[in-house]
Amino acid sequence: MQVNGVRDARVWARMLGLQKAVVERVEFDEEQNLLVASVRPARGHRRRCGLCGRRSPGYDQGSGRRRWRALDLGTIIAYVEADAPRVSCPEHGIVVAGVPWARHHAGHTLGFDQTVAWLATTCSKSAVTQLMRIAWRTVGAIVARVWADTAQHTDLLNGLTRIGIDEISYRKGHKFLTVIVDHDTGRLVWAAPGADATTLTEFFTQLGPDRCARITHVTSDAAAWIRQAVTTHCPQAIRCADPFHIVAWATKALDEQRRTTWNQIRKAAQGTRPANPNDRPKGAVKTLKNARWALWKNPDTLTEGQREQLDWIAKTQPALYRAWALKEGLRTVFTIARRDPDEAIEALDKWISWARRSRLTPFTTLARSITHHREPIIAAITHRLSNALIESTNTKIRLIIRRGFGFHSPEPIIALAMLHLGGHRPTLPNR
Repeated sequence: MQVNGVRDARVWARMLGLQKAVVERVEFDEEQNLLVASVRPARGHRRRCGLCGRRSPGYDQGSGRRRWRALDLGTIIAYVEADAPRVSCPEHGIVVAGVPWARHHAGHTLGFDQTVAWLATTCSKSAVTQLMRIAWRTVGAIVARVWADTAQHTDLLNGLTRIGIDEISYRKGHKFLTVIVDHDTGRLVWAAPGADATTLTEFFTQLGPDRCARITHVTSDAAAWIRQAVTTHCPQAIRCADPFHIVAWATKALDEQRRTTWNQIRKAAQGTRPANPNDRPKGAVKTLKNARWALWKNPDTLTEGQREQLDWIAKTQPALYRAWALKEGLRTVFTIARRDPDEAIEALDKWISWARRSRLTPFTTLARSITHHREPIIAAITHRLSNALIESTNTKIRLIIRRGFGFHSPEPIIALAMLHLGGHRPTLPNR
């Protein structure tokens, strides 16, 4: 069907979501339920480099005409078809001429890409693939393409002063991403595959020496590779140890003491047969094994049964109960920090002294570790900074990873996370 008149051409262009393009002809295949619109770039948008957009002399006709998938017209699949000549760009050499309705090397129009990216940040995998009638791998390629285009026009690293650094697993086999958030805006500003000093150095290299010098605070766990990179590139920044990870160390030490106590009781139970069956050590072994959650959970969230288990431990296993009290004492230090940092610092020093005298190997070891990291811990208490924001971001990234199950590389996951959490969520076309 030949398009007659400027008005018809504009209507078809609007329906197909095309800009700076002239629709010449429209064909419809009823058997395949397929519509193909033949178009050409509008005057002033022809013979431009597909990479930089610079006007360039023509080279040849390329491989002929090609098609781009456009947004469906109701239940009809729509394609845009046009010539694909090559041009000779002074900077990039011989490349396919760019078109105003699609990105270079893309097989979909800008409106199609934008819609898929919006759906990917909002809907499940199956909803996107079924609605748009494309493969999930294609969704990953589109999301990465949209984010790359967005990143070219956005400087997410500008104005950073307080940042949080952490790593998150995105796949089995020790596959990690390093993620960085801005404490002031709450946005994800950078992510890359890997969790080591080399990966973090890449971030500081992109940041540049001038902007590295403006970083005032860095929150993270006590990983040596983070400490090494931060000390090298931002020696003036105040490192703040995350209180959540410090308390997690105490929980780990408590569990080590629990296992030690459990092994002692289990060995004592072998070959013993007391007259009273209720006094059998085997019963204590089972009770202690089931008391793990009673030891781990906060006292205000314990169930009635767990409170009874904790009372039983206090009466029968004093060393383990002291370990539990030490764990709770360290957690209390950071609770106090919310209202009075000076009091919390004093409480921390008292806790270190208590742990050193506890005669519990896991906690004497923990006391040495906390003494070694005392300065970052006090900085976190004083400046009231933690990795809570980045842990929240990691939770959202895990949801994105779960929703993006099937991506075979980290790039689509990073692109989806940056679009969703970086403050640049895509919008629907013409909305």
